[in-house]
Amino acid sequence: MEKTDLDATHILAADHRTVEGLFDDFEKASGSDRKAKIAKQICTELKIHAQIEEEVFYPALKGKIDDDLLKEAWVEHDGAKVLINDIEASGPDDEFFEAKVTVLSEEIKHHVKEEEKQQDNMFQQARAADVDLESLGEAMLSRKEELKAQAEGVGLPPAVLATLRA
Repeated sequence: MEKTDLDATHILAADHRTVEGLFDDFEKASGSDRKAKIAKQICTELKIHAQIEEEVFYPALKGKIDDDLLKEAWVEHDGAKVLINDIEASGPDDEFFEAKVTVLSEEIKHHVKEEEKQQDNMFQQARAADVDLESLGEAMLSRKEELKAQAEGVGLPPAVLATLRA
């Protein structure tokens, strides 16, 4: 039996790779039905990802990493959520549908850079602060499974903004 990687930063990075792949698929896709299906997958993945970060990961980092970096991450999530909700409420026939998915992709690339790629990023700061990344990972995976089941069942509600007013 394969051991599950419980490191919270590894789980989040894997989510990032999944979404990056979906954005690539969206760019290459032809046909509005195919694009709509991929956009729905992107939105679902991002809603789940944002929720586990906001419920589990970010609260565990509060007071342990650069406060500005953490606040920016929350606001970046809300900017993405506005687009996610709008994409989900529209469809491929919407004049700006593809542009919204493209801008969402750009926002996510920036967010990923701040979390895992630039110097002194959030993930590095979490490690340096001796945050228990394995227990966080366990909690995140558990919550992620609940949200996936909800998404496949009744569906996820629109993303809730934490820092911005709609």
